[in-house]
Formats: sequence, structure tokens, C-alpha cells
Amino acid sequence: MAKRDTYSDSFTGEADRGIRLILGLNDDEDGSRVRRVMLKIINNELTPRQKEIIMLYYFKDMDTVAIGKKLGVSSQAVCAVMSRARLKLYRFLQYYI
Repeated sequence: MAKRDTYSDSFTGEADRGIRLILGLNDDEDGSRVRRVMLKIINNELTPRQKEIIMLYYFKDMDTVAIGKKLGVSSQAVCAVMSRARLKLYRFLQYYI
């Protein structure tokens, strides 16, 4: 059975908007502190695969299909890894916010 290349998930939910907002903050002191904390969590607490996918999605603006092709996995696998990574991010962030 052939892979389905038409699948695309842009994670347009509330969680994605929140992460993009935090990563885009750098104007005020609180925003930059939260951004620094989030980047430390990404670098220190996520698995290498989670870190790679998060960096490609949020910093390189790649969609899940493109990430899947680059890493040699399905886009559904990328979505699953991103969901677990986001959950881990929020669990750590709840102590800082």
C-alpha cells in the first residue's frame, strides 16, 4: 500500500497558537523569560527525535508531510511525536508560568 502524501496537519489548534506566540515573544521581560525557559526545555528535556521535529516545525516552518519525507517516516508519525513533545513542553511550562 502506497503512502498517502496528501495528509497534512498544520496543528492550527489553541496549543499551536500558544507555542508560536511564546516563541515569537521577545519584547518584554516576562515574554523573553518564558521563551528562554521553553528553549531550555526543548534542548534539555525532549528526546532527540522530538527536538528535531519541533525545531523543523516551529523554527524552519516545515509542515508535517515535509518533515516526514525528510526523516523517512509517515506524517502521522510526525504528528504523534509532536503531540508527545507538546505535552511534555506544557507539563514543564506549568511550573514556570
